[in-house]
Amino acid sequence: MRHLLSPLDFSVEEIDKLLDLANDMERNPSKYSELCKGKKLATLFYEPSTRTRLSFEAAMMNLGGNVIGFSSAASSSASKGESVSDTIRIISCYADICAMRHPKEGAPLVASLHSSIPVINAGDGGHQHPTQTLTDLLTIRSLKGRLNNLTIGLCGDLKFGRTVHSLINALVRYTGIKFVLISPDELKVPDYIRQDVLDAKGIEYKEVQSLDDAIADLDILYMTRVQKERFFNEEDYLRMKDFYILDKAKMALAKPDMLVLHPLPRVNEISVEVDDDERAAYFKQVQYGVYVRMAIIATLLGLEVK
Repeated sequence: MRHLLSPLDFSVEEIDKLLDLANDMERNPSKYSELCKGKKLATLFYEPSTRTRLSFEAAMMNLGGNVIGFSSAASSSASKGESVSDTIRIISCYADICAMRHPKEGAPLVASLHSSIPVINAGDGGHQHPTQTLTDLLTIRSLKGRLNNLTIGLCGDLKFGRTVHSLINALVRYTGIKFVLISPDELKVPDYIRQDVLDAKGIEYKEVQSLDDAIADLDILYMTRVQKERFFNEEDYLRMKDFYILDKAKMALAKPDMLVLHPLPRVNEISVEVDDDERAAYFKQVQYGVYVRMAIIATLLGLEVK
């Protein structure tokens, strides 16, 4: 039995195979429409979510399976003080696989140690978000045709953004990857990412504050929102939230084939006027997320089309 807690839980070869499966599921949905018939996915979401939870549910339904679960800690026995380890032991009696989102870093790991079914980390605090990372990789590979020799700009909240941390960890395993880290000083990439991942692996990167100065060199611009829920006080959040706003004027400085990605939800960091630009890929990214999660569920359950 395998779990998915980090994007590094799969080798590069396994990721390529998983992305191939996701692409085939996109092209041939009817081929997989009963793959999970009789199977149940439990969605254990201790934090609010729209895209991730619903895309997991859509993925399981597309595979012919069923979904059970809860959408907030308040609607679970966590509100009565039940531990994650006890919850997963119970859920293991009801479902075949589960997806867990939790505000505490490491909670899905704790769950995996006590689970008799595969556990998928659907986001734990500011730590990891592996299914979003695999969605990002599928989006880039499908639209760019490759996952190597790319200059990636990561913009906004690079300190608390778990999607950013996971994506860096995943992309450093490919060749010719360069990062441009665009953020205010207060929201720079944490030292452990800079030292233990980028520096340790000899990855070329630079840290800048100006999006205008950096955008012309990028193949991918990965925008993130400033997350109010990660700040300890309202004053710091309000000061940071409008630091970067992508609009038509900035897009005019970019390459004609640059892609704009965003894990969503956005607040105001991408102007709606950018939505009609053919380089805006963030809504396509949402659709790719369903195919990736279908592939993850099938892979962890060890299911193949006969």
